[in-house]
Amino acid sequence: MRDDAFFELHRDMPRQGPGDAEDVLWALSVLGQPARVIDAACGPGADTEVLAEALPLARIEGVDLTGHFIAEARDRLACFGPRVTLREGDMRDLAGPADLIWCAGALYFLGVETALDLWRPVLAPGGAVVFSEPVFTSDPPSPEAAAFWADYPGVGTAADLAARVQAAGYRTRATRLIIGRAWMNYYLPLMARAARLRIGAGPDLAAVLDEAEAEFARWRAAPDHVAYLLCVVAPA
Repeated sequence: MRDDAFFELHRDMPRQGPGDAEDVLWALSVLGQPARVIDAACGPGADTEVLAEALPLARIEGVDLTGHFIAEARDRLACFGPRVTLREGDMRDLAGPADLIWCAGALYFLGVETALDLWRPVLAPGGAVVFSEPVFTSDPPSPEAAAFWADYPGVGTAADLAARVQAAGYRTRATRLIIGRAWMNYYLPLMARAARLRIGAGPDLAAVLDEAEAEFARWRAAPDHVAYLLCVVAPA
């Protein structure tokens, strides 16, 4: 099955999307020291680990719908003891109060407006949501960027995203463009695994590998134009 083949490729990867420790530390420089943090769609715990290291007094919960990502995160984060907990679950169903909800590269599963509406009652007073979302870096977008995001409807500029945040009843406190190295952190380990799996791959896995390699090729064609915007937002 294609789902099995997809997870075969993505199993045991350090992260499941673009990102870098500097992105997390930048967000915390805006927010300070939140005491209760939820990492929504935490994957194997790459950002959860940085949050735990940077916030030694915080209680942190990672939530992900995929069981083997949670198992990988538990192995990775066991050194932090009981102050970091992981659970298999839907990011629609978070339990607060949380000073920070972190969601890197996964808000598209719900949509910006839906997620911010769902998470408003989860936030403690003064709490914030930090999320990353695809954006075009120019208007109109470059042909390469348009081709990269062709399968993801609704991508707009940073101004378009700010308007969506405002429409959801939030204000944008700060933003940071995620480009270049953060994407390499994701793609290079993934492409190395794809190369190892290529030998002897059956038809389902081969198709998944083809898609991943085609995506990587599209990114390589325009690494300075393919971006996420990391947004720090809070209820207005």
